[in-house]
Amino acid sequence: MLKVGLTGGIAAGKTAVGNMLTEMGAHVVRADEIAHNLLRPGESVYEEVVRQFGARILNPDKTVNRARLAELAFGDGSAKSARIAELNKIVHPAVIQRQEAWMEEIGKREPSSIAVVEAALLLEAGAGKRFDRLVVVTCTPEQRIQRFARRLGISPETARGEVERRMAAQLPDEDKIKAADYVIDNSGAQAQTREQVGKIYAELAGIAAASQKT
Repeated sequence: MLKVGLTGGIAAGKTAVGNMLTEMGAHVVRADEIAHNLLRPGESVYEEVVRQFGARILNPDKTVNRARLAELAFGDGSAKSARIAELNKIVHPAVIQRQEAWMEEIGKREPSSIAVVEAALLLEAGAGKRFDRLVVVTCTPEQRIQRFARRLGISPETARGEVERRMAAQLPDEDKIKAADYVIDNSGAQAQTREQVGKIYAELAGIAAASQKT
């Protein structure tokens, strides 16, 4: 089985690329969905996050208000106010453990398959070396803002501040690209992105198949 990490900055189009890879035959899991499950009441990660950040992050039904948690984690964008490292220290190890278990299960079931983990903070979490190949998705800074605004239904001005605040906690695209085996430019039409994804998938599938013959 070939382990592939899929990453990129906020609103770069990772999920769209992940969906394309799924359609082509890859198995894809999203770190954000794993984290969401870990933050459910009853999970040890949930208990620790509430202990560290307080009951103010909870909705009336005791579920985590992710927007409120993000406000506390990212602060006002300054290093002094941010508590994102504190949050990541709790969440990342558990997410990585779940990812590893998922990939192991896929590998046992389909030895020649491609298992893709989509994670915004894959490199920041120090998980890059856990993968055989790394794919980075990019787009222009202005596209990030426009896409984020559409996704949340907020104004471009509000989106700009939020994107800048979150990007401050991520490695810049230049550093991600340096670590990448493949880079997908998602700044053009969807058809152009799909063409890039198709070429990369064909190469990954060839590597995965060849690995079973050695």
